[in-house]
Order: sequence, then structure tokens, then C-alpha cells
Amino acid sequence: MTSPLPSPSAASVLDLAPVVPVVVVPDAADAVPLARALVAGGLPAIEVTLRTPAAPAAIREIAGAVPEAVVGAGTVITPEQVTECRAAGARFLVSPGWTDALLAAMRASGVPFLPGVSTTSEVVALLERGVREMKFFPAEAAGGTAYLRSLAGPLPQARFCPTGGIGPDNAAEYLALPNVGCVGGSWMVPAEAVAARDWARIEELARAASRLAGPTGAGPTGAGPTGAGGTCR
Repeated sequence: MTSPLPSPSAASVLDLAPVVPVVVVPDAADAVPLARALVAGGLPAIEVTLRTPAAPAAIREIAGAVPEAVVGAGTVITPEQVTECRAAGARFLVSPGWTDALLAAMRASGVPFLPGVSTTSEVVALLERGVREMKFFPAEAAGGTAYLRSLAGPLPQARFCPTGGIGPDNAAEYLALPNVGCVGGSWMVPAEAVAARDWARIEELARAASRLAGPTGAGPTGAGPTGAGGTCR
């Protein structure tokens, strides 16, 4: 794939940091200071979700002004959004689920991507298509750590970024699993802090999140298989 990530030790977007902030940006003018606060706190991979009209502009602003950040697009559900986000400068793509058409568009984008899964059959279907790195969503509602632990035995080649219902109280439990490379969450970017432009608080929360790691060594230095999907080449 093109556009390799700027970390010499990271083979994949899953290895940049133990936590990927899932960010909702109501005002694109806040995108740059928000990204700088997250990077300063040790979280360089930032997923800007397409939940507001400002999201594409926010991605463009971060991509242009915060080179230390690896900005991606989340909640990508159509091929048209893939094109729009790549044009804005997104360096990875995340979807809550997938179809063959969406998967083809993400694969053709030339950047890492994490298609969403919540069942064993979806995981097997992606493995069949050569994708080994996925988003597990909604993590807590879909079975949480017990479900992912159950997948590790029969499907050890699959690697996940769980998102949905994850916070500082349970993130380390996910990161301790051998098939989890990182987790996604929004607890370090609370809506009230973004609205108040309290970048110092966000940096502090990001710094605490960046220190999370499971006892097995999962997180930014955890080893894992590489291949299609989230892997960079």
C-alpha cells in the first residue's frame, strides 16, 4: 500500500499507539488544536468520524497542519466517502461494517483500512478476501473480551481494533488479548472539553490513555501478523 505510516517500528495502524481516539468534530476550526493536544499526549493516530458535516474539512486541516498526526476517517460506509476522505488527506479508513463494494473501494484507496466485524462469519469472510486486520464493533455489545478471546484460538491470523463501550476502566483488559493491537475510544475527547476548547485537559487524558497496555505487551510495540487490511506496505 501507499502512504506508509511515519513510525519506523509500526507495521500497521494497529501498532501506532494502544488507543486510537475516535473524534467527533462539530467545528473544523477546532480540528488542529485538538489534534495537536492528542499528539502531545502520545496518541498520533486520530480517527475523525464522519458524524458531522465538518468532518472532511477537519481531516483536511489536520492533514495539512499537523504532520505528526496520522489522521484517518471513521464511520466510512460508502465508496463515495472513501473517495472524499482520501481527497481530504485521510491516511487510514475505518468502517463500522463492510460490503464487497465498500471493501473494494477501501482496498483501492491505497491506504490502510479496518473494516468492521461483529460475528465469526464476518471475520472468516474477510480472511477469505485477504484482510487480516479489522475493527470489532460494537465491542462490548457484541461480546467484549470474552468473544475476542474465543476467536483467538480458531482464528489466530485475525487481529482487531475493538471499539464501542471501551473506556479507561476496561481498555487494558482488551489490550491484554493476543489478537488485539489497539482499541478505539472517545473518553479522552469528551464533548464538553471539545466544546470548551480545553486542549490541556484533552492532552492530559490522552497522555493517560497512551500509557495503557496489557500485560502481554499489546499496544504500540506488540507484535502481530501483517497482511491486507490495516497493514501498511
